[in-house]
Amino acid sequence: MQVDNKVLDDLARVAGGAVGAVAGLKNEVEGHVRQRLERVLSGLDMVRRDEFEAVKEMAARARAQEDEINRLMALQQALLDRVTHLESVVAKAAAKPA
Repeated sequence: MQVDNKVLDDLARVAGGAVGAVAGLKNEVEGHVRQRLERVLSGLDMVRRDEFEAVKEMAARARAQEDEINRLMALQQALLDRVTHLESVVAKAAAKPA
């Protein structure tokens, strides 16, 4: 029984060491992959998320302003059309003999 316990203890120690080595290797591989990806992505001229969101917000505000300008221009045109019509009515009324 003592021999079996010693063998089991040795196996457990070897397995524990292997797990530690694999964990270290995993961290090292992740670090290399991260560095490689950062190098590749930096060469693609991509924007950061915060920059993208800022420009997206600016575009949304510009669209809203454009919509408001278009609404005001349509209102201005309607008023101009109404004034032109009223001027025409007044001119016709003034031209009629009394």
